[in-house]
Amino acid sequence: MLDVSKPQAKAPFDTARLDSLMDDAGIDVLIATSKHNVQYLLGGHRSFFFENMDAMGISRYLPVFVYVKGALDKAAYFGHGMETYQTQLKPFWVSEVSTKSGGSVDVMQKAADYLRGLIGKPGRIGAELAFLPADSAAALRKALPQAEVKDALFVLERLRARKTPEELEKLRLASELVIDSMLAVIGSHGAGATKAELTEALRREETARGLVFDYCLIAAGSSLNRAPSDQRWEKGDPLSIDSGGNYHGYIGDLARMAVAGEPDAELVDLLGEVEAIQQAAFKPIRAGVEGGAIYAAAEPLLKKSKLHNHYEFLAHGMGLVSHEAPRLTATGPVPYDAYDAQRPLEAGMVVSVETTLLHPRRGFIKLEDTVAVTPNGHEVYGNRARGWNRAGRP
Repeated sequence: MLDVSKPQAKAPFDTARLDSLMDDAGIDVLIATSKHNVQYLLGGHRSFFFENMDAMGISRYLPVFVYVKGALDKAAYFGHGMETYQTQLKPFWVSEVSTKSGGSVDVMQKAADYLRGLIGKPGRIGAELAFLPADSAAALRKALPQAEVKDALFVLERLRARKTPEELEKLRLASELVIDSMLAVIGSHGAGATKAELTEALRREETARGLVFDYCLIAAGSSLNRAPSDQRWEKGDPLSIDSGGNYHGYIGDLARMAVAGEPDAELVDLLGEVEAIQQAAFKPIRAGVEGGAIYAAAEPLLKKSKLHNHYEFLAHGMGLVSHEAPRLTATGPVPYDAYDAQRPLEAGMVVSVETTLLHPRRGFIKLEDTVAVTPNGHEVYGNRARGWNRAGRP
């Protein structure tokens, strides 16, 4: 039960904003079960034991954060027994904490029992349906059969849309460290290195700098295939490296170009055109400007190019999740609506801007940048190494 004698710490998120978002969505109680949203709501907590793998025995790890609208003192967390070590070192701010669960069913049963004892029959529960296992959902509905379960993804996405200064610093660091790692790999490799070798080297470089390596999309020569493979980076060939590495959960996602040897005049011109589109897209980014202005700024240059049929342009939100708010297009590779295209950008939002040229002869040429919206403009994180980076080995 709720320990009312426990002093209440300040929540690490905007509770008034969350209450308003829940009101708009018709939600009385929020149940968060994704690692990224639990981290956000608890102020940074992630289970060290389940950082990379959720499966455990015959079930899986499932963190459960409970928030009752307008009742901060009733917030609770239910987690796995392995998290007890972390709670002993750094207690959570919530009033009720239970780290005695072993799977996805018993943890949800504990959360439902808590809610039932606290407020009787919660009418409208917001849950992360994409991050709620079927057995957990069944346990929730069985324990609270009269409750209406609604999807809370949009509520939590909007809550995270404006980053705090602390979050922005993590995104900046993640971006800078990804660039440092790329330059270290390019500077220590050259013609003859395989895409698989380069990817593994990048994983080591990012890990050594305190990042968690997420992926590397890598293309060499005239090929447009971006999977690691035994294909070799040959002399004179372009190399595209697009990598995501996260710092304390916040993603640095950037793309840069390299060449084994010296770039010829055509390569210089092609990357120059990609860079011009990037810079045009950056220009309108500031608080108060409609999100669609980013696309509007890039479009004239895209249409003007002789290679316009081979270009792909994309701008999307970035933070704890790739492709989070702001949502700027409904025609990108990730299906969602263009909710923010006709709404003003807000200070603290972060946008990934990427221009890709799928050249039929010269291969994959791309720049991708992480851009933070500020009150009077924007800041580009990792704003270096934008040209042709030369291999360090002949």
